[in-house]
Amino acid sequence: MNIELLKESGLTDGEIKVYLAMLELGSTTTGPIIDRSGIARSIIYNILERLIEKGLVSFIIKDKTKYFQASQPKKIIDYIDEKEKKLADNRDKIIEMLPQLEMLQKLAPESEARMYFGFKGIRTAHERIYEVLKKGECFYWLGIPAYQPNEQHIYWKKDHAVRVKKGIKIKVLFNYDTDASIPKQRNTYKDCEARIMKTKIKTPAAFVTYKDTTLIVLQSPNEIAIEIKNQDVHDSFKAYFDEFWKQSIKP
Repeated sequence: MNIELLKESGLTDGEIKVYLAMLELGSTTTGPIIDRSGIARSIIYNILERLIEKGLVSFIIKDKTKYFQASQPKKIIDYIDEKEKKLADNRDKIIEMLPQLEMLQKLAPESEARMYFGFKGIRTAHERIYEVLKKGECFYWLGIPAYQPNEQHIYWKKDHAVRVKKGIKIKVLFNYDTDASIPKQRNTYKDCEARIMKTKIKTPAAFVTYKDTTLIVLQSPNEIAIEIKNQDVHDSFKAYFDEFWKQSIKP
């Protein structure tokens, strides 16, 4: 007998064993059911109750003792039909709920992560800022190292020209050991404010945050950028930036 079909109809292994045993036993107390099915005494009543709810078992009381009996096998079809009807009703109700469920999904914080490799990858990640921000909006760099390869200095000068053309603002915090001439030079660009961190924190990574996105940038020993799109992460880094900015040194 292919009992997998009974499983697919919604019966558990325990329910199948009990039901098949009862078909063979006829009207009986729990003792013979336990012996024939191999089901533990501690759970037999739970299984019988579930089978009664499904219309597959009934019982009578004789001399204060319950006698259980399996319903006719065709009752399984009635059970399946009733289950399908309930599923169909539930399906219609879920369809009605879909707009509300979709609205909840839109309200949930969106989270997405990407990785970029090499200097070109870092630049690609940085330039996504200009696809997101609008004229007059600002992004924030935190913890820029004192030393950067010369090709990076050349790139950032060109990047400032692009930024100015798009009308986007920037605030930059360099690490405490940065030569004052570097942020002073950055401040010559329109809508750029560059300062030096007073706190003596020195890490290999720098951070840029804007809108709902944060970039973690590492330039050595390997060039890599990790982009995290999550509003809570942005808000956290922006709060750190604001606090360091208050304590920063103007060049």
